[in-house]
Amino acid sequence: MNKITIERLEKAEGEAFEKICLWCHKWWGVRDGLTLEQVRYNMKHSLGTGKQLPQTFIARRNGKTVGMYQLSMSDDLQSRPDLYPWLINVYVEEDERGKGVCRAMMKTVAENAKGAGLEHLYLYTKHIDLYEKFGWEFIETAPTFRADSPVERVYMLRG
Repeated sequence: MNKITIERLEKAEGEAFEKICLWCHKWWGVRDGLTLEQVRYNMKHSLGTGKQLPQTFIARRNGKTVGMYQLSMSDDLQSRPDLYPWLINVYVEEDERGKGVCRAMMKTVAENAKGAGLEHLYLYTKHIDLYEKFGWEFIETAPTFRADSPVERVYMLRG
């Protein structure tokens, strides 16, 4: 069976938790000068319960963690503090890209946001023509003031 399931991660333990900590450390922790321990601490406090944010969701294929996303009231787009809440840390394991993981995760975002009491979400990304496929509306380009990606695209998903 090759089914992808999306589930909420609520415990800071086990294979899934360690994997998302490693992904985030490699992705933005190193860039921001954070140790793995610092990223792990951040992620531990990103497992809100009930309607509490942030919330973390993982994608699994055959029991293996292959992707993640989070719902959060804040993000690191310093140029737009007026925008919130956010879809953040959308990540698909490299060898799983192009195999439906992102699509499976995006199908659950609106429902999970609604369950958290959110009427809309924002995200920012350098990707073009990806999130539009899932109902996200392009809003603007915004400066990030980071050397690795100085301008990114801002999107909104309405509930």
